[in-house]
Amino acid sequence: MEQGGLPSWRESAAELAGQAANPDGDVWVLAEGARRIIGCTTIQEQTPAWGWTDEELAEPAHYLYSTVTDPAHRAKKPGSVMSLWAVDRAAAHGRTWVRRGCHFPALARYYQDQGFELVHEVQRTRAKVFLMARRAERVAGLEERFRVL
Repeated sequence: MEQGGLPSWRESAAELAGQAANPDGDVWVLAEGARRIIGCTTIQEQTPAWGWTDEELAEPAHYLYSTVTDPAHRAKKPGSVMSLWAVDRAAAHGRTWVRRGCHFPALARYYQDQGFELVHEVQRTRAKVFLMARRAERVAGLEERFRVL
């Protein structure tokens, strides 16, 4: 992230780890074997109310956030694999959408490459948030994508 001109999670590791105690979401870890973490993401069962319309909030969705990956695995695209897994998981759990938000235009473009569409741009306190969504669907070949990580 730093090399791409984006803020690093390096100073926010404790905040990221604290999300494991969030009662509204589950932190999922992508690991290589039993000891090496490649990435993590958090899935919340409800979309945060701010920034979305009442109609959107009425649709069943998972909200994906705080996705972080080990840059040593960048070429294998673990963030994209976790994103596809979340899309597949949401469909398997009867959700219609996977939603996510981010603060940076470059990250929003990256998420668009993963099939997410920009739905809203919302000004929150000091930052603009790009709110995105992708239809939940079963993803063919997902197990193979995990094998190559």
